[in-house]
Amino acid sequence: MMKYIFAVMLTMLSIAAAQAQRMMPQQKGLELNAGLLSKGIKDNYYLNLTLTVNGKNGSYWIWGAEYTHQFSGYREIPIPLETYTGEIGYSLQLLGDARKTFTVNAGLTAVGGYETINRSEAMLYDGSKILDKDNFIYGAGGRLSFETYLSDRFVLLLQGRTKVLWGTDLKQFRPSAGVGLRFNF
Repeated sequence: MMKYIFAVMLTMLSIAAAQAQRMMPQQKGLELNAGLLSKGIKDNYYLNLTLTVNGKNGSYWIWGAEYTHQFSGYREIPIPLETYTGEIGYSLQLLGDARKTFTVNAGLTAVGGYETINRSEAMLYDGSKILDKDNFIYGAGGRLSFETYLSDRFVLLLQGRTKVLWGTDLKQFRPSAGVGLRFNF
């Protein structure tokens, strides 16, 4: 009987200790995000790979790389618009419970990268010429994320994001919404 009591106590202590390990300062995480850039066109999407390093009180640093793919219509053909960006910033916890099961974070990032229009081909099939050029871009980004722990290592993220970019011939204001999964080391 003593053996069973000891096993139950050890299990309870390990569960409590595992939950206490969430959002520890200097803990690193790797997250993969995907989402849509506009609700009108289903082929407008983004993919993002982000490294996070936890700070104090549920906040964390963000280092990310992102690829966005959009289409712009010209007569009956779609013209691909691709953007490759890197970002660095900080996300601050706004709301959360004591066990960090659910949190709401807001982040601000600096963004820089490169955009291509029609894979750098200026001439179209009918002899028309695209006047917009490929550009280096820079700007700022913001994100609001709802995060919930699926386990002590995996976090599910629902995000609303926006970027304001300069140096672009395309849209300067780029909102998006997506879902992600983070693995904490």
